Amino acid sequence: MKKVPYRNQFSKVLGFSLVVCLLFSVMSSAQDEGGAASSGDATAGKALFNQNCAACHALNRKMTGPALANVEARLAEDEGLDKEWLYAWIKNSPGVIKSGDAYANKVYAEYNQAAMTAFPTLSNSDIDNILAYTAATPPAPAVAAVGASVGDSAGSGSSSGISNEIILGALALVFGLLVVMLFLVNNTLRRIAEANGVTLEKEKAEKRKPIWKAFVQNQFLVLVTSIFLLLGSAYFAYGWMMQVGVDQGYAPIQPIHYSHKIHAGDNKIECKYCHSSARVSKHSGIPSLNVCMNCHKSIYEYKGNPEGPSQEDLANGYTNEFYTKEIKKLYKAVGWDEENQKYTGDSQPVEWVRIHNLPDFAYFNHSQHVSVAGVECQTCHGPVEEMEIMYQYSPLTMGWCVNCHRETNVKVEGNEYYEKIHAELSKKYGVENLTAAQMGGLECGKCHY
Repeated sequence: MKKVPYRNQFSKVLGFSLVVCLLFSVMSSAQDEGGAASSGDATAGKALFNQNCAACHALNRKMTGPALANVEARLAEDEGLDKEWLYAWIKNSPGVIKSGDAYANKVYAEYNQAAMTAFPTLSNSDIDNILAYTAATPPAPAVAAVGASVGDSAGSGSSSGISNEIILGALALVFGLLVVMLFLVNNTLRRIAEANGVTLEKEKAEKRKPIWKAFVQNQFLVLVTSIFLLLGSAYFAYGWMMQVGVDQGYAPIQPIHYSHKIHAGDNKIECKYCHSSARVSKHSGIPSLNVCMNCHKSIYEYKGNPEGPSQEDLANGYTNEFYTKEIKKLYKAVGWDEENQKYTGDSQPVEWVRIHNLPDFAYFNHSQHVSVAGVECQTCHGPVEEMEIMYQYSPLTMGWCVNCHRETNVKVEGNEYYEKIHAELSKKYGVENLTAAQMGGLECGKCHY
């Protein structure tokens, strides 16, 4: 039989490779068994956590419930509880408490006997995903990347600024050269004219009467100019006096910064959730800080856009840290203890600055416009969902209100109170839809008393 060279060496290499593969597979399986907490999809777990858990739990701080970072590993190490216990607790925490479980009753007593909501619809795989998210290492903050982009943009801005300066300098130099050339050409032309016997009428030019003296001596021009000056001055004086008491565009700085752009715009919070009295009262009212705490017991920091703040926000100082500091001002005002998740009773009044303020002799009822007429808040207050700082959008003058009453049709459908009045007035004015003015909206006593 023919001898095959290197057969022994090949067999040894193959055997060694098989041994290495077996060892690697054994180590991998052991690692999977020992690190069961990582047997889930952290990305899917994050979505489930935000949907079901984030209202009461955070990863690294106590809230309504305990912090949940590495909860599976901590319970296994400190309490000897396995994943099956977690399945039972998450799906039916009241049942685990009633069973007499020691740790369940300990947590129940520690958090003021606030029972955790049961989630029977979550499957074991869903819970595995949530646990994988709580065990995952949080991603590095994107501050450095944002800073780098800001630096890059600043660098590009500086380079563009340098290039602009070079262009402006070159243009100034060209303009200067043109002026010098025109001066030289003018002198040259004068010399040529004098060499050819052409005399310039310098003496006649010097003897001409100045234009101001000619204007003063012409009585008609003086009279017409005076009339125009008087009329123009009266016009501008009238316009200035008509602006007295009109604060359109007024945007005061509040003691606690509140962004309507974030709350009403990004988070789609309805205006009347905070200004609830606008439905039933003359005034829209300033929301109680307890309304803020309905959400901000759980929202203790601002995370904003995952891609980081925009260049405009950075230029204005509206960073995540800025908004988080404003939330801390809210906690100080209401006397909220973040660590122990309870009120201390040491509260402070917030001196809000009023923005929209009608004269005392003008009557306006929010409920009449909001609930009865169905007027949208943006009609008077403008696009509040786009306002980072709230400002007075409309002039709120008498003429502005009167124009609205003249142009706005009254909604009388399904309202028996207006049925007879609507029929009679429609016949009187010969129209199908009545405006607020046609129904008495221009009577002095409606708004002045």
